[in-house]
Amino acid sequence: MNPEFAVELLKNLMFQGVTLAAPILLTAMVIGLGISLFQAVTSIQEQTLSFVPKALGIVALLVVLMPWILRTLMEFTIGMIEKMPQMVR
Repeated sequence: MNPEFAVELLKNLMFQGVTLAAPILLTAMVIGLGISLFQAVTSIQEQTLSFVPKALGIVALLVVLMPWILRTLMEFTIGMIEKMPQMVR
């Protein structure tokens, strides 16, 4: 395996990780920001208030995005398995 191939492989791996994690992280961030604004406006400072909406939002997002996530992971895995002969050269 030459260095260019290894760099390309790592670049694809990092891109897949960011692509799959971004929707979940952005959802948690938006929900957390909304809860923080609600707490600031109403002066309710309950620490556990943000956990349940974030958990429900992320679970709902995962239910919606699970087919896409699985398809993307399967395509990436199949691509890596197909590239294995090139890795041992």
